[in-house]
Amino acid sequence: MSGIELAQTKIMDIRPDHRFSLDAAFLSQFVGRQPEFGPVGEITYRRTYARPLPDGGSEDYWQTLERVVNGVYTVQKWHCRTHNLPWRDGKAQRSAQSMFKLMWDFKFTPPGRGLWIMGTSYIETHGAGALNNCGFATTANIDEDFSSPFTFLMDFSMLGVGVGGDCRGAGKVIIQHPRISNETYVVSDDREGWVALARRILEAYAGKDTIPAHIDYSLVRPYGAPIKGFGGTAAGPEPLRRLVAEIQRILNPLITKPITSEAIVDLFDVIGVCVVAGNVRRSAIIMFGDPEDSHFLDLKNPAVSQAEMMSHRWASNNSVLSRVGMDYKAPAHITARSGEPGYLWLENARHYGRMGDTPDHRDLKAMGTNPCSEQVLEDKELCCLVETFPSRHATYEEFQLTLKFAYLYAKTVTLVPTHNADTNAVLLRNRRIGLSQSGIVQSFARHGRRKHLEWSAKGYSYLTDLDKIYSDWLCVPRSKRRTSVKPSGTVSLLPGVTPGIHYEHSQYYYRTIRVAANSPLVALHAACGYRIEDDLYDKTGGTKVIYFPVKAEWFDRSKRDVTMWEQLENAAQMQAIWADNSVSCTVTFKPEEAKDIARALELYESRLKSISFLPLDHEYPQAPYIEITEEEYLRAAAQVSVVDYSVPVQNEQVERFCSNDVCEIKNPAVAAP
Repeated sequence: MSGIELAQTKIMDIRPDHRFSLDAAFLSQFVGRQPEFGPVGEITYRRTYARPLPDGGSEDYWQTLERVVNGVYTVQKWHCRTHNLPWRDGKAQRSAQSMFKLMWDFKFTPPGRGLWIMGTSYIETHGAGALNNCGFATTANIDEDFSSPFTFLMDFSMLGVGVGGDCRGAGKVIIQHPRISNETYVVSDDREGWVALARRILEAYAGKDTIPAHIDYSLVRPYGAPIKGFGGTAAGPEPLRRLVAEIQRILNPLITKPITSEAIVDLFDVIGVCVVAGNVRRSAIIMFGDPEDSHFLDLKNPAVSQAEMMSHRWASNNSVLSRVGMDYKAPAHITARSGEPGYLWLENARHYGRMGDTPDHRDLKAMGTNPCSEQVLEDKELCCLVETFPSRHATYEEFQLTLKFAYLYAKTVTLVPTHNADTNAVLLRNRRIGLSQSGIVQSFARHGRRKHLEWSAKGYSYLTDLDKIYSDWLCVPRSKRRTSVKPSGTVSLLPGVTPGIHYEHSQYYYRTIRVAANSPLVALHAACGYRIEDDLYDKTGGTKVIYFPVKAEWFDRSKRDVTMWEQLENAAQMQAIWADNSVSCTVTFKPEEAKDIARALELYESRLKSISFLPLDHEYPQAPYIEITEEEYLRAAAQVSVVDYSVPVQNEQVERFCSNDVCEIKNPAVAAP
């Protein structure tokens, strides 16, 4: 039996006396005001994170923060009252107001999923799955439970969690000829129903279940119907129908044969395609394979698998499980061509926290990472990340205060179990969190590299002490790991800082934002002079692209001006001083640097846990970032006026690919219009 259980009852039984509310007089200071959004911060917030209100309107930013902060402190109060632990309302009110103000000033933010779902009733009924950024599931045990890693991926991806997987199960299961049962199987209209159908089809190929002769999709909501709990709109049953057909297409040729690494990756990828097509908040996948597995290395070789790349293999980033001392020439040659595979040194991750410390051997059960490789994870483990913005701080003391409340948010998420028993067994034991930094290169420019690294070292020591204090108060285990560097995405757009450890695209650029064609945002921006185009990659005509002219703040150099070696050194220094999980860094390289990738891997294999690469010549139409000249910027900026965002906007989940460096290894199906 899988660890996934249907949520029949509330996971959190929160009584009225468990509820926490920010003081109304405090909140009145923010009514009618907007924070200091970045150049595309407010449209990103309105489009992505502002929830609908009962009166037909949508949240303002202060209301989102009210919901988030109330949710955080309600969880704490519920935990303390449930376990008969000390709780002081006055102290909690002062603490909550500090958290609110730090998020209002964009000193830190919860992850995007926290902005969207924290403080809603969904968490009480369905648990903390949707609050976590990332997860991992190994296929090493598919001989015991064939469908488990695949259904874990589907289940949590449908909650917006990025999930990693591996090919360790290759050869462990002989695919059976599925038996057909003479019955009609009715698919229930919920996430659990979709997962249950996928599990049944998969288990039939392991000889442990049957495929129904008839599958009835009539209960599944039609395309465009609202999803009241998690939000967004339904995609109808078609993505699920296609998934059933795709699973059969992949496994039928393997009947009587061992499952292959190719089939494992393809199953993960077609599930990912189904999830994205299902109008669910954007997720991501990473797959890990053996560096000597030529079939795995060829999965994205256009000469071998162009049709599969166009169909589904774009859905995952692929990396190899590297070994210190290995020969990198063969995989590095492929990386130089396309940017994949990336590299994970699992032995470093298992034995080290920060690579600058002595080995602590605390992650010996780790099996992989999340899709952007900033979190080292055990099988079926989830993790919550929080973003801090050091470039928006003037002093270390200010940054230290931010770290306290960023930590408190992440630690609080670990108090809420998920609907998955296997996940809870890991999550509640490890309490792994990830306090990340975005705008690192801006902080280098503002404060200087040495000061930033000094802040990071002092901040890490502070968090170590803080975790002792708060874990003792909450009577829970200390967090196995606490810090990382994630690549960020839309969250870093809110304050307008550079994502993670990456450099600006250029000093002047267009930032493209995709919105639904029928969104009020289209007319709003058209009236204010913004350039708007049909999305070249949406053949249905349902999406528009809005161009925002941007001038980078605290600009030093663009990614084109920085060598591969400096980027590697940046990652290594942050891995040594700050991140006891991992640093997610995609190194952009020039054509003349491609020949040095294998040598670079040899030089940095003992200083990093993971790394990926991306060739600089990967521009494509309507990319998230498009370089422009200063003259083009001034001309475009002069043509636009301030947008009034007071009009209600339904939350729109239209991003179909990641918009940060790690995920710009694009879907080849949309590489050209």
